[in-house]
Amino acid sequence: MQPYSPERRTALVLCGTGAHGAYHAGVLRALQEAGVKIDVMAGQGVGAGAAALAAIDGAARLWDADGVWRSAATRTFYRWKWSLRAAAWLSLLLVAVLATPLLFLAVGLESYPIAFLSAALTVIAALLAVLAAGAAIAQRRAPARRKAAGVWWWRLLGAPLDADAARETFARVLWQLIRGAAHVARPRGPAVGRRYADVLADNLGQPGFRELVIVATDLDARGDVVGALLREPYRHEFVASRPDRERRSEAIDLAGVGRDHAFDLIAAGLTPPIGCDPHLLTFAADSYWRGETHRVCDRPGAVSRLLEELAAAGVSQAIIVSAVAAPPPPHRLNVPRLEIRHRLGEFLAAAESAALRDAIEMARLRFDSVYLVCPAHNPVGPFDCAGAYDEASDRRQDLVEVMERAYEDAYRQFIEPVVGASGEHLARASTRNGPQSHRDAEKIDSL
Repeated sequence: MQPYSPERRTALVLCGTGAHGAYHAGVLRALQEAGVKIDVMAGQGVGAGAAALAAIDGAARLWDADGVWRSAATRTFYRWKWSLRAAAWLSLLLVAVLATPLLFLAVGLESYPIAFLSAALTVIAALLAVLAAGAAIAQRRAPARRKAAGVWWWRLLGAPLDADAARETFARVLWQLIRGAAHVARPRGPAVGRRYADVLADNLGQPGFRELVIVATDLDARGDVVGALLREPYRHEFVASRPDRERRSEAIDLAGVGRDHAFDLIAAGLTPPIGCDPHLLTFAADSYWRGETHRVCDRPGAVSRLLEELAAAGVSQAIIVSAVAAPPPPHRLNVPRLEIRHRLGEFLAAAESAALRDAIEMARLRFDSVYLVCPAHNPVGPFDCAGAYDEASDRRQDLVEVMERAYEDAYRQFIEPVVGASGEHLARASTRNGPQSHRDAEKIDSL
């Protein structure tokens, strides 16, 4: 592994799910304040949203006072679908009706059977109506229509978590950045992605604007789909055919005909697997998939594919950011929570941790330098968007504290020991090699 150098092509890789995006925000803030040069922003999962914002000089919208991870809207990310929440309250009401017959007996014994039966039937009818309305509204609000087999209630129970709030928040923030001075209402469909790709392509090379690579998983194609907006000659290499795979089926050039799918890939990254309904992506009629509508979502192990694409795009230096803590030593077991969202979050975090270790081992063969920024301890899981109780400190931690700890981790793990040490190394070399090395050291210090 070679020492860090800002002269090399550098990528910042953000990987994680859900609430782990708050950790990305803290690291991005530290790197921006320290002036660390980043050439390519890359994202997987919720990191796709942060990477998209940072690529157009909008990373501050992640940590500002009214930013994504400080707003009250964050608490609505990945909660139960509204129809299931309403059904739960109606079920409690039904239990109350069934468990309090004495109330009806006090009114009158003769009227009790009729009143009891009518109340129970009313609550059951309302419960079924709420579930049916939830399924119908979810189908109608989908960005595209797709026929599905199975009983209608499985549209709710098969994927009980709602990713719409996260997708809506990032779409709103992106549109505020790319719409310009005109207060134009945010359009629906691919218009947001098209406008975003146009803004990034027109300003690529300007201060604050960076190349972008994001990855999602296509459930129907049974493989990953990668979207990238790269400068030449890397753009040509990205879309070029490869002998071992059908490149047209998986590579989306966001600077070309694929610019309509820019936000579709971001939305797919914001959609965790299994617990949420996949995002529907409709390909163009003249594309490889001939107008088909595919289900796309995130995949925790996709960081390895992201690093593979970055190596092919000429990146020689990678900084990986993950909110998943390092594996604990023996006798550090915690008490598991039995709630479904936490169980799913634990699986996603474990899958990301295992995939990240394998990806880093392979990345050391592809890159000159690989750096990892991650917490030593993080009690907040992927779906703990309102914070979580920490057994180690016996208190509750929120996402603002996660951002602050990420900010400290970035300085302690990368900026001070790596970036700072590289400047000191060049400064020492300048005393041995003359004025040219001294000018190089001054250049590093300014960066």
